[in-house]
Amino acid sequence: MSFSVPVPSAGPSAPPLSNPVVVISSQFLAPYPVDLVISEKLMTLKEGSFAVSDVNGDIMFSVKGSVFSLHDKRILVDSAGTPIVTFRQKILTTHRRWQVYRGDSKDLLFSAKKSGVVQLKTELDVFLASNTKEDIHDFKVKGSFKERSCTVYTRENTIIAQMHKQLGLKSKVLGQDSFSVTVYPQVDFGFIVAVVVVLHEINQDRKGED
Repeated sequence: MSFSVPVPSAGPSAPPLSNPVVVISSQFLAPYPVDLVISEKLMTLKEGSFAVSDVNGDIMFSVKGSVFSLHDKRILVDSAGTPIVTFRQKILTTHRRWQVYRGDSKDLLFSAKKSGVVQLKTELDVFLASNTKEDIHDFKVKGSFKERSCTVYTRENTIIAQMHKQLGLKSKVLGQDSFSVTVYPQVDFGFIVAVVVVLHEINQDRKGED
């Protein structure tokens, strides 16, 4: 599996967590905060329209899918095209639930859904595959996706990543809607990217699919 070494964040530092957060792979851990740039090409018909790069504009991940593909499946690949996770939407659920599997396998890693049917603000509950009862979330996303201002928390309410708009971002993807995500030290940034992809899909305006 190939991926670029992430560039340290130029923003405020944060102390590493006492216990690293690993959901996809420990190879996506860094001992420093990492800024990722999320870019979505507008009105594109090609696969890979959703890209993740470092602050220098080097592509680290992309999402395979197009405007003509089925809404219920996406694949996150690294810069070499290797599948990292596969996203599948559970149809006919009231909370827009997505399930995320390792690579292109049926090995479930986590699922995520809207915390409520009607929401004025973004709120997403994330459950690890081992949390079969789902009586309490393992991670939660709160904020405003429309404003590109969301925060990812652990069950213990510890912040592990923050999304924010940022002007002047470098990107190799032209004609895009871009924002950045700061991933805290010792947090699986592959997992955070996967959560952001689910958040993006859930917040798409798809009438009749709720």
